[in-house]
Amino acid sequence: MPEDFSNQTIMSILNRRSVRQFQDIPLEDEKIRTILDAANRAPSAHNQQAWRFIVIQGQKRKDLSALVAKYAPDFNKPVSTILRMSARTIASAPAVIAVMNTGQFIANGSTLFRVNRDDALDFFRTMEIQSSAAAVENLLLAANSLGLGSVWLGILYVIKDQIMDFIDEPSGEFMAVVPIGYPARVPEGPKKKPLDEVIKYL
Repeated sequence: MPEDFSNQTIMSILNRRSVRQFQDIPLEDEKIRTILDAANRAPSAHNQQAWRFIVIQGQKRKDLSALVAKYAPDFNKPVSTILRMSARTIASAPAVIAVMNTGQFIANGSTLFRVNRDDALDFFRTMEIQSSAAAVENLLLAANSLGLGSVWLGILYVIKDQIMDFIDEPSGEFMAVVPIGYPARVPEGPKKKPLDEVIKYL
């Protein structure tokens, strides 16, 4: 696809990188709220917005880094290595956004669709995941557009129960942990597959 340098949205998508090292600069509350407002405006199944964003800063952020590092030795070497890297990224970032699914769509789905909840539970859960994934992508792109770096630490799913306990959410489901801040280093983007390799026309 030719790069359209006149389109800010396209350029923000093309230029976004996963940033894992941040400068020791506080993140303005206004920018955090702008990013979260963008996330909250993502499309969601039946507009249920079955997500919650938890802002983690200061000592709690350090505690989260320590928690991730604590559980790293419990896994095989590849997973353990990435968890340790994630702990360092969390420690480096001035703010971390945890994203969870609330279960609201799962709870309301049977009424909305007039089907038995147990029969369609997988469908309802998938719709919640799709919705929150759209919110996280909005969050990542909004951060990039404001000159900030971010990264989706998907590996933390392996300790999802511990993360949910840490953010004091007794119900719902873990979705993402996203450190945000001013980049110390912006890496080169990974090589992507040629577009024709991932498109099928019918």
